[in-house]
Amino acid sequence: MRAVPIILATLLLMVQGAIWFGRGSLPDVLALREELATQKASNARDRARIEQVAAEVADLRDGLEIIEEKARLELGMVRPDETLVVISASNQASR
Repeated sequence: MRAVPIILATLLLMVQGAIWFGRGSLPDVLALREELATQKASNARDRARIEQVAAEVADLRDGLEIIEEKARLELGMVRPDETLVVISASNQASR
């Protein structure tokens, strides 16, 4: 007769242990929420970058202005009738 309450108490402790420390427990849920927030932030950064690249691709398909702008910024292109003036930020800061 005495074994039944002991077995029930043991089962109750096992169930409570699983609830508090097993899968789906409060620490587990908090860790998953943090991981989810990190993943959402990463997805947002990636989505913004994809939109930027898609806009650049659309500009490249539609016109030559973006090609000229990229050539000016990345390759230092200057038209024959233009004068290029470069102002260095390091010279401005030392004055």
